[in-house]
Amino acid sequence: MRTVRDSQLDTPTARLKLKVNGKPYWRLLDPGLHLGYRRLKGRSGTWVRRRYLGAEKYATEGIGTADDNGHADGVSILNFKQAQEKARGRPTVKSGPYTVRQCLEEYLAWMSAERKSSHDARLKVQAFIIPQLGDRKAEDLTTEDYNKWRNHLAAQPARARTGENAKQNYRQFDRSDDEAIRRRKATVNRVWTIFRAALNRAFKAKKIADDSEWRRVEQFKDVGKARAEYLEVADATRLINSCDADFRPLVQGALQTGARFSELARLTASDFHKTSGTVAIRQSKSGKSRNVVLTDEGIALFSRWAAGRAGGDLLFQHNDQPWKTTQKPMAEACRRARIAPAISFHVLRHTWASLAVMNGVPLIVVAKNLGHSDTRMVEKHYGHLAQDYVTDAIRSGAPRFGAEADNVTNIA
Repeated sequence: MRTVRDSQLDTPTARLKLKVNGKPYWRLLDPGLHLGYRRLKGRSGTWVRRRYLGAEKYATEGIGTADDNGHADGVSILNFKQAQEKARGRPTVKSGPYTVRQCLEEYLAWMSAERKSSHDARLKVQAFIIPQLGDRKAEDLTTEDYNKWRNHLAAQPARARTGENAKQNYRQFDRSDDEAIRRRKATVNRVWTIFRAALNRAFKAKKIADDSEWRRVEQFKDVGKARAEYLEVADATRLINSCDADFRPLVQGALQTGARFSELARLTASDFHKTSGTVAIRQSKSGKSRNVVLTDEGIALFSRWAAGRAGGDLLFQHNDQPWKTTQKPMAEACRRARIAPAISFHVLRHTWASLAVMNGVPLIVVAKNLGHSDTRMVEKHYGHLAQDYVTDAIRSGAPRFGAEADNVTNIA
């Protein structure tokens, strides 16, 4: 069948010019069959298929995420041509038994169509589930299979940032370090939550006959609470002064915003708005955008970094190239600053949040700047640091009733 062309939908650039709209932009493919593109705010749009059933009735379903912010893989992230193929019913996975891969692909497509963020879930699925279990028949997996996969994953070192088409890098993993073990198990729990949700949805759709095997799988216990890890202001200042010249702005940017490395590495001069004193994070781990509010110090720094740059120029560069990794320069800066053991770049995000909370910034404000939809994650990691703020707030704002313990009058 021929591929349909549409100047509004052909490319990510064209689609991003469309207005955000809850209703899809439809394109007729064949009689009774339409392909729709739903433009979403702050994240990739989604593809939907609509079939005419007769008697003025239609069946509409999500079929995947558009390649607005990522490379099309022909499975869950689709370009316009691939979306047409999937809408017409051409198989994008191997025919045969219902596999774990199909189960997960359908779940991710459903997440995208329901306007839920699927970006982080997709990364976890592709890294931790598909390679090990993707081609297994979903109904054949036993509780022992799930537990074996879970335990194997927990024993592996964390993945490190790796260049495109390069062999996967891994972080050092000290199996005698209780905190390192806790973090790995906490990661496995998050992956298992996604996996189990996909299996449950397939079971409800009657694509898997029995759910008893995975219901017997338990999460690792008492691994969800992270140890507070952050720098005091004096340590952070010493770290800044110990950085190489091109690495220093990146570290300062993290300490001023609480943004992740991946978010900072994509920032351009046009993302900084001096008038409002904010930095626009257009693509985050969750796939949603946000505006980070800066202090006066932060505004001055970003003004200096953006001065004289074209709107599309990256704010943070290494040898005139985008930053790919921070592992080596971070380790060297920690050595010079006498910070032992050396911290990861992500601790700078924790530092911003921890110091903000201890300085009395409300948890909901901290959560918004970090990109969380509510305060649950902030309370989990930093809530204990806010006790002074809570105490001061109650003592200054709670009601008084003029009670005097030494002058009590009984009323008959």
